[in-house]
Amino acid sequence: MPELPDITLYLDALTTRVVGQRLERVRLASPFLLRSADPPLSDLAGRTVLGVSRLGKRLVLAFDGDLFAVLHLMIAGRLHWKAAGAVLPRRRGLAAFDFPEGSLLLTEAGTKHRASLYVVRGRAALAAHDPGGLDVLSAGLTEFRAALTRESHTLKRALTDPRLFDGIGNAYSDEILHAARLSPLRLTSQLADGEVERLWRATRETLSGWIERLRAATGAGFPEQVTAFREGMAVHGRFRQPCPVCGSPVQRIRYAANEANYCATCQTGGRLLADRSLSRLLKSDWPRSLEEWEARLAH
Repeated sequence: MPELPDITLYLDALTTRVVGQRLERVRLASPFLLRSADPPLSDLAGRTVLGVSRLGKRLVLAFDGDLFAVLHLMIAGRLHWKAAGAVLPRRRGLAAFDFPEGSLLLTEAGTKHRASLYVVRGRAALAAHDPGGLDVLSAGLTEFRAALTRESHTLKRALTDPRLFDGIGNAYSDEILHAARLSPLRLTSQLADGEVERLWRATRETLSGWIERLRAATGAGFPEQVTAFREGMAVHGRFRQPCPVCGSPVQRIRYAANEANYCATCQTGGRLLADRSLSRLLKSDWPRSLEEWEARLAH
C-alpha cells in the first residue's frame, strides 16, 4: 500500500499537473471503484481542480462547487499520468480522469478490487473520511507520546493504526522501528521516556528522509515506481539479508496477512521473536536466540 512518502510524491506530481485545470470527464471502467451515489460522479465534469491534499493514505482532489473526490489506493492501486485520452489498460484499468493536458489513470493489480473512490460535497462530508491519525511530521514529542500511549498495543500495531498515526504502513513501520532500535512487539505501555523520544525522532527522520530520496529520484517526472520494497531499505523486504548496521541476518515474523521485518541484534537483544503459526508448530524447538538460529542453519 502506498504510504506517506509515496503519497507525498503523488501530491507533488498532481499539484503541478491538475491544480487549476478543468476536468473534462471521468471514464469509469470498474463499477466497483465508486462507493458513493450522491453527488453523482458526473457532477465533477467541467469543474476546476482547486487543490490536492491527503487524509492519511487517501488522496483528495478539491473542485469548485465544494466538491471533493476521495481516492483510496489500498494495496495495489496506482496512479499514472498519460497523454490526454489515453486508453485504460483492459484488466488493470479502473478509471481515467481526463484533463486538457493529460489523463490521470488509476490501475489496480490483481483480481481483488479494493481501491475506492468517493465523491462528497462539503468539508463536513470530507472530514468523515479522515481516520484521525496524528501528522507525525509536524507533531511535537508531547503529541506523539499521547497518541502512542493512548492504548496499549505493540509498536508495530500502533504505528500502522491510521487512527493513531497518519500515513504509516507495513513497510515504513519496519524501517522506523529499526532506526529506533526497538522491537516491533514491544508494548507501547512499556516504553521509557527516552525510548519514546527515540521513536519520535526515528519516525520523523525516516519518513522525511525517504520523501527527499524519492523526490530526488523522481525529479519532475510522475512517480511510476511506487512500491513497498525500496533499494536502500534497512530491513523491510530483506529477510535473511544482512542488516546494514550490524550484518546480522534480517528476521521476519508473520501474523495473518501481516508481517514484520527486524534485526534481532539491533532491536531485540539477539532474541528471535516467535512467529505465531511456526512457533506453535515447533513449540520447544523454536530457536530462542540469534546464535541458536544461526547454529541450526549451519547444520
